[in-house]
Amino acid sequence: MDYRAQLEDLTTRILEMFEVYAPPVPIELMLQKPLPGLWEQIDITQLSGSFLSVKERFSPRMSLARLLARHIAVSEWGQQQGLSTLLQDADAIQAFARMLIMPREMLLGLTASSRNPAYVATHFEVPQDDASQRLIELIE
Repeated sequence: MDYRAQLEDLTTRILEMFEVYAPPVPIELMLQKPLPGLWEQIDITQLSGSFLSVKERFSPRMSLARLLARHIAVSEWGQQQGLSTLLQDADAIQAFARMLIMPREMLLGLTASSRNPAYVATHFEVPQDDASQRLIELIE
């Protein structure tokens, strides 16, 4: 199994634990109120403005998704899942963040005509560039 398939599986498990079955994925809530034994909570109100990208309407949500991906990776739970070996570089962390905020099952649940960057961006509350990249990743 390649690393992307493993990350997709871990994403599915994480979302099942948080009982997330429809978009938008509550990234902020997952950071602020993690389930017991997963990772430490983060006070997102303490994040500096320079951390959050505000290029587009939903850019801050992608910034938080990347923070969540990094936070999961270094947590004890993430270490037990082997995330330190799966997330070796910035590209892998960004891919994992896109998986967390735009899960495969939810994307595949859309009609074929809805699987376009503009619709996905609005439906999942993500920047259109990230929606486009995630759609490309699904067909690779």
